[in-house]
Amino acid sequence: MTRSDTGPPQPKDPLHGITLEMILTRLVDHYGWERLGGMIAINCFTKDPSIKSSLKFLRKTPWARKKVETLYLRTRFS
Repeated sequence: MTRSDTGPPQPKDPLHGITLEMILTRLVDHYGWERLGGMIAINCFTKDPSIKSSLKFLRKTPWARKKVETLYLRTRFS
């Protein structure tokens, strides 16, 4: 029995196809830098924050990236 009528299997990763830049931009738009820095205490969110500097830090710091991704998944965007 084939399952060709249901299409290709969907990836199990809820972040599949979403870039780190998209995640960060959406969080900043939703919370703002100050609140985001209060929720995830990392200097790139509290001291002269920018998307570029934050992306650079998050790409080389797995624990911080995981916190950002987890917050993104838990946030209900309207």
